Amino acid sequence: MLRIATPPRADWKAAVESKGLLFHSLDDRPYWDETGYYLFEAGEIDQIEAATYRLNEMCLAAVERVIADGRLGEFDVPSPFHRFVAESWERDEHTIYGRFDLAFDGCGPPKLLEYNADTPTSLLEAAVIQWFWMKDLLAAQDDSKSAGFDQFNSIHERLIEAWRRFRRERGARVAFAVQDDAIEDVMTVAYLRDTAMQAGLKTQTLAVAEIGWHAGRGTFTDLAERPIEALFKLYPWEWMLREEFGRHLPSAATRWLEPPWKMVLSNKAILPILYEMFPESPYLLRASFEPMAGDHVVKPFYSREGANVSIRRDGRIVAETDGDYADGPCIYQEYRPLWSDGDRQAVLGSWIVDGHACGLGVREDDGAITGNTSRFLPHLFRTDRYARPPILNPKPKPRPEDHPLWDADFDR
Repeated sequence: MLRIATPPRADWKAAVESKGLLFHSLDDRPYWDETGYYLFEAGEIDQIEAATYRLNEMCLAAVERVIADGRLGEFDVPSPFHRFVAESWERDEHTIYGRFDLAFDGCGPPKLLEYNADTPTSLLEAAVIQWFWMKDLLAAQDDSKSAGFDQFNSIHERLIEAWRRFRRERGARVAFAVQDDAIEDVMTVAYLRDTAMQAGLKTQTLAVAEIGWHAGRGTFTDLAERPIEALFKLYPWEWMLREEFGRHLPSAATRWLEPPWKMVLSNKAILPILYEMFPESPYLLRASFEPMAGDHVVKPFYSREGANVSIRRDGRIVAETDGDYADGPCIYQEYRPLWSDGDRQAVLGSWIVDGHACGLGVREDDGAITGNTSRFLPHLFRTDRYARPPILNPKPKPRPEDHPLWDADFDR
């Protein structure tokens, strides 16, 4: 795993905007950062893929254990919703996607930091934007230099297949809901809706505030008071349960994506459960509901974008973030340094779509805690171990006729 510096494309802003990435910069600093990329060996990608499949298997086993043993209270799930979650699991309700955040440096197995199982973002960047970046980068190389590289990325194709399966088994209509004041969320939902439409589904988009409740029908409705049969929401379950309309969730005919059972996996309380069940797994860090000795990280159950996370080493807090989750329950997880070149640290986001490990995104930060201002960098992997890493030449290739000594009649 290496970080390779390369000049950005001259028109990079227009290029990413044309593919839907309108939030490419934050406060005049790039969020999408193509001044470098991460290069992996094929064997490292195999490691990440294998870890993702195994972590998914362990997570599903953990949901079964939590529900069977009646442990949802340990996840801070309000008791009126315990049956709601359990029935969703028992019905094997559809899941579309999730993202495992991993610590990996190429020198050992990937380690699970957390599972974004409910409302993962950075999807458009991983599925589409870095793919077209790769196409442009390799197209700018000589043929001899463009061969030998690929990208771990079949996210787009897997999403379409996931929606096709949903259509076969659940029906041809799905609504998409999002808070309309967050551009990243809006564009993520727009992309997901596009993949659903490519799969033949009939779709519509709603703001979360536009979802209504029809007591007579026992279902949530759209602005025209039509029943919402299935709803993908980029809106956290823990927020939904505590809102006024939340009391209707258990009785509603509406089916949800991600499903209610995913609230078990999107909660960091799953980390101690996983370690309890699989303490010998090479992919897990030690985790506990109780304070632990040694270097460790404190994470609130519902922390988002690295909020209220603290790193404690040698008994001291060496890094921490603020946020809105300081008063909630938390877990303790063994500290594992991220990949670092001294100036930057990187966390891997490994995507799973409908049970398939299918892609990778890399987030980079100057600090030890990845937050909402971290940068997204593209990646490649080497299929030819001897291939030299490609870089983008910002200058066009010189033509012979541009040379001052060129004589157009020389070869005649």
